[in-house]
Amino acid sequence: MTTVRLFNTTIGVFAAAREHVLTIARSSITDRGRFDFVLSGGRTPESVYKSLVDADLEWRKVHVWFGDERCVPPVHVDSNYHMAKEALLSHVAIPPANVHRIRGELDAYRASEEYEAEMRRVLKVPDGDVPRFDLVLLGMGSDGHTASLFPGTPATVEEDALCCGTWVEKMKAYRITLTFPVFDNAANVLFLACGADKAPMVKLATADTVGPDTPPAGRVRPKHGDLVWFVDAAAGS
Repeated sequence: MTTVRLFNTTIGVFAAAREHVLTIARSSITDRGRFDFVLSGGRTPESVYKSLVDADLEWRKVHVWFGDERCVPPVHVDSNYHMAKEALLSHVAIPPANVHRIRGELDAYRASEEYEAEMRRVLKVPDGDVPRFDLVLLGMGSDGHTASLFPGTPATVEEDALCCGTWVEKMKAYRITLTFPVFDNAANVLFLACGADKAPMVKLATADTVGPDTPPAGRVRPKHGDLVWFVDAAAGS
């Protein structure tokens, strides 16, 4: 079931998302001794990351992963890793070894293979199984894409790979993205959507059932986990 929480302002979304992340993080650390957190790119998640800088959290027990990446070096302004580092990671006591970035400077297909191998190695996931992340944070574009799962691209029908390289014609660029099997196996998924341009897709993505008009963001439906959307008034209109 999809839970949608509506907030009057984007500031309200940011504040609630911060508390949601911290609640799950602390619970995971208490229960498992670690918190595996998948980050998203985008302006709204960036604001949430900045709000976490002063959080009281055992950062040495946090492992950070990425839902997708652009094919650029890690110092590039368009890199999701670079954004997360500037907004949060360089300001907290998270061990460098706990930050698992996608190597966007490589060929997209090689980078995706290496990232899948790293997930399996670090999380001890056998071939054929899927990792179970504690929390996946996702956004949605006005076209309904999430991570780099764009409408009509081969990545949206990938059922075996945990991570794949994909050509996005709309962007005229390659991307690297985690796939639906990974998102659907998460313990918690949190979507953030702000702005009136997102409203039509929010309506489709949060419908009770998945149909032919459902955008990629709406196809993320954890099988044994919680799915929550935090939406501002404009996106929820």
